[in-house]
Amino acid sequence: MSQPAAAAVAAQPQGQAAAGRQGGGLGQSLAGIVRMAVFWYFASKFFGPKRAPTEPGLLMSNLFQKGEPMDMWMYLSENDKFSDFGNEDALIWHETNIPYAVWTPTSTRTHTLTYYPTEALKHNGSLYAHVYFSRSGYPVDPTDPEYEQKSAFGRTHPIVAYLRKSKAGHKKSLLGDSDESEEKLPPKENKESEDKEEGPVEYISYWKPNVTINLVDDFTRYYPTVFFNEFWLLRDKLTALNKTVKELTLNLEVSPISMTKWQLFLQIEQSFQVHRSYGSMLEGEADELKRVFLEGNPYLLGLTMIVSLFHSLFDFLAFKNDIQFWNKNKSMEGLSAKSVVLNFICQLIIFLYLLDNDTSWMILASSGVGVCIEFWKIGKAMHVEIDRSGKIPMLRFRDRESYAQNKTKEYDALAMKYLTYVLLVLMAGFAIYSLKYDKHKSWYSWILSSLTSCVYMFGFIMMCPQLFINYKLKSVAHMPWRQMTYKFLNTIIDDLFAFVIKMPWLHRLSVFRDDVIFLIYLYQRWVYPVDKKRVNEFGFGGEDEPAAPQTLEGAAAAQQIEAKAETSTEDKKTK
Repeated sequence: MSQPAAAAVAAQPQGQAAAGRQGGGLGQSLAGIVRMAVFWYFASKFFGPKRAPTEPGLLMSNLFQKGEPMDMWMYLSENDKFSDFGNEDALIWHETNIPYAVWTPTSTRTHTLTYYPTEALKHNGSLYAHVYFSRSGYPVDPTDPEYEQKSAFGRTHPIVAYLRKSKAGHKKSLLGDSDESEEKLPPKENKESEDKEEGPVEYISYWKPNVTINLVDDFTRYYPTVFFNEFWLLRDKLTALNKTVKELTLNLEVSPISMTKWQLFLQIEQSFQVHRSYGSMLEGEADELKRVFLEGNPYLLGLTMIVSLFHSLFDFLAFKNDIQFWNKNKSMEGLSAKSVVLNFICQLIIFLYLLDNDTSWMILASSGVGVCIEFWKIGKAMHVEIDRSGKIPMLRFRDRESYAQNKTKEYDALAMKYLTYVLLVLMAGFAIYSLKYDKHKSWYSWILSSLTSCVYMFGFIMMCPQLFINYKLKSVAHMPWRQMTYKFLNTIIDDLFAFVIKMPWLHRLSVFRDDVIFLIYLYQRWVYPVDKKRVNEFGFGGEDEPAAPQTLEGAAAAQQIEAKAETSTEDKKTK
């Protein structure tokens, strides 16, 4: 029907969840739709073609009047052209006295039937719905003697959709287990697809269980506009056609629709197409956005949009202060240099994982910029030099004096030593589990997916060395607190999303693990007093700050004292 019943969202696989978290989220998608709608309005308003005034007698008008009763016939055929109006088997639905463009209890008609597919339809065949309308009492068959061309019209709509086969069907168990997925290709074809990734694109035929026919409340056209509304027909509602399908359910509906709502649906679909062509929206993201409107509470949806705007603002402020901190930082005393290097490695793993999973270029660009920024931080935390002594130039990293000449390096190495043991055990355990129970495209994909999953699950371990350094130094004056404050606010927002939005439990767990780390940071800030002798993030100590400017009276008094001193000195020289 026009709004199909919402289904529960299944938990995504870990690989998909990792890639999905790199997208911009619900707020960015909504902002993109609004931006496209506003742009279309002003473009059509100010830059559209100027139409010459038309005489009133030449204006196009609808042949059907508002509220005029109409009859409807719907036929099913495997051909896109239809002329067999006398075939009773092809006629699946007939309605009479449907009022045109008015909203009354009789304006909406529904019908449900069971269709038994033919062998041709099971093997990528086609099926079309031929819908015809006429004035009440008039036939739609052109061969009928009472047929009038101005009193009948019709439209054709495909019932079968052809969608690209997901690449997930090419994944396999690397250990050669027998329980393969149902979409696995024959062994010979599988081998060819592995040897050559870029083969012919495969498509699968899907049955559309809902067909909604809307008569648009538009009287500027010659005939009434028939709109086949598939806006709320999500992909997971479609049924894959194959030889095992015995019967199919078809839900039919005919109802009126306002011109504003009709144009809104068209503009949103056009916006989705533009985003997909630019790579800013992946296949399936439009359905997830529609699902939010179908399943979500409208008040909760409005709150989510507002909170998403704040989340984007705090992300920008945290990024801005992070760049400012490392750009002005002159001392690595109290900061973990090894954590900076590990953050770069984690960001690089995520980038390679997204590249292996055919992510959109906008997400790849965003992740690539993050990799470059993390490498730039290494240059601020350590001395990076190019070693040209060998045949191949190599990068050489050397600790800064402010990091190596105090206890910071010792504490950092001690913390990383024990945490590395824990991290390696967790990574090895998860990699073995993924190899045994999950399916992958190749060994390279298995390594990347295992490393990426460990980054998301155990990434909080990378923050623990800084906690250990703070504990040993009994100070937090070196921390970038402004940046961490914005990140903590974003963590609180993520906690809200974890309760109101369906997401994989692994991602939900990662949200609350960050809360624990930040709460420990706040506890350390409260416990350890401010040490004015210790340098801050900009390399200055509290005792190094310049003195406050003197008042005018104080300056005058100082000048008088200085003048008296000079006079006394000159008198002594004269004597």
